[in-house]
Parts: sequence; C-alpha cells; structure tokens
Amino acid sequence: MSIYVGNLSYDVTQEDLSEVFQDYGTVKRVQLPTDRETGRPRGFGFVEMSTEEEEEKAINALDGAEWMGRDIRVNKAKPREDRKSGGGYSNRRGGGGGRY
Repeated sequence: MSIYVGNLSYDVTQEDLSEVFQDYGTVKRVQLPTDRETGRPRGFGFVEMSTEEEEEKAINALDGAEWMGRDIRVNKAKPREDRKSGGGYSNRRGGGGGRY
C-alpha cells in the first residue's frame, strides 16, 4: 500500500519528501508525478513505506501539517481505477448500416 500526499509545494523534490517520511520509518519509494506537457510537478505525490504500521504513524502525524508553506493532506492512496477510452463506449462499434 502507499500513501497519498496532496497540496504539496511545486518546489518539493523526491528527496525532500523522503526526508520527512523517514522520521516515521523506512521509505521504500517516492513518486512525484509531473505534467506530461510542461514537465512541472502536479502538486501531489506518493510515498511507499516498509510496513502498514509505519504508514499509519506517518499519516497520523503529517495529515494537516504545515510544510513548505502549505497544509498538506496525507492519507492512504486509493487504488487507481482503470480509465476507459471513449467515455465508456469502448465496446460499441461506430459506423454506418449493415452489409447488403
């Protein structure tokens, strides 16, 4: 499981985020998604820790905390939902009439 960290400063680096979470346990991985077009950070990230207990400690301590001038949101990350193309019409076939 991983932790969602929202409302981050756009100046935050993976190293910054890792340092903050290391106070609560072993950080296995940090991800800071970037905008595809601009390459700039999107203002949120994900932190993966070694155990559920470490994650719970970090969430309880950091949710709502002020960091780098912002009140950050920290909670369990929700599983990513599959995105369907075509607005949910992916199984429909377009096109004209039948064959003659």
